[in-house]
Amino acid sequence: MTATYRPVEPIWCAGCGHFGVEAALAGALADLVIPKHETLVLAGIGCSGTIQNNLGAYGYHALHGRVLPTAAGAWEANPDLTVIAAGGDGDGYAIGMGHLIHTFRRNPSFTYIVMNNGIYGLTKGQNSPTRQGTATIDAILLGLSVLETTFIARGFTRAPDQLRRLTTAALTHAREGRGFAFLEVLSPCVTYNDTYPVWEAEQLDLDADDGYDPTDRSAAFTRVVDLQSQNRIPIGLIYRDPAAESRSFVNPAASSIEPASHVESYMDVMSRYRI
Repeated sequence: MTATYRPVEPIWCAGCGHFGVEAALAGALADLVIPKHETLVLAGIGCSGTIQNNLGAYGYHALHGRVLPTAAGAWEANPDLTVIAAGGDGDGYAIGMGHLIHTFRRNPSFTYIVMNNGIYGLTKGQNSPTRQGTATIDAILLGLSVLETTFIARGFTRAPDQLRRLTTAALTHAREGRGFAFLEVLSPCVTYNDTYPVWEAEQLDLDADDGYDPTDRSAAFTRVVDLQSQNRIPIGLIYRDPAAESRSFVNPAASSIEPASHVESYMDVMSRYRI
């Protein structure tokens, strides 16, 4: 019998929010009946960077802050894979911030799950970019401000059913070639930054608001800013580009590199130089 990879037991502290993220991801993969051998989970550094060890799918531990370009390369090399990048807010919003902005802009069709706990858990609790007083980074607002984005959501591990639905929606969006699916998850660290009671009080579920339209980017941006000024944290589907539902994004790896197929476009460029 051929040996297969066996998932390992999580190394997180009891009560860590990352257990909820893993459960939602495992549940979403099961709901969508995605075979594990057709799934690639890439993770960044820190406590969240071990999630790929626990799922039994293909896994890759990327360099610090570099999970997004690595995931983009994997997706471009094999667009038939369900590619999932995962990491923490320190990994994604500090050293990896430059990659996040350009991934929003380029809009490749894979999923990125960020486990936001406000601290660097692996290195013992220093503040991350999402916990710097008045200079905090809100990746939801950043994503909304980049006009190429097509899917932005935020979940909370205290709302497991919704988190599973959001994870399923994100995977579906990316798997159908609709673009980059960004899902931030409020995932408290019970050891260094136990925000369960705070975030429980501050979260506001936009999915439960019948008047909220997640297809209106401008209104979504305004609502998130207004809630932020009230010390409220919106969760749910924040934005989904309605136009993305009717088009597929072309994978660059699928483009022909045969010289003969580019003669016409080459001659067109050269003719413009001669003018």
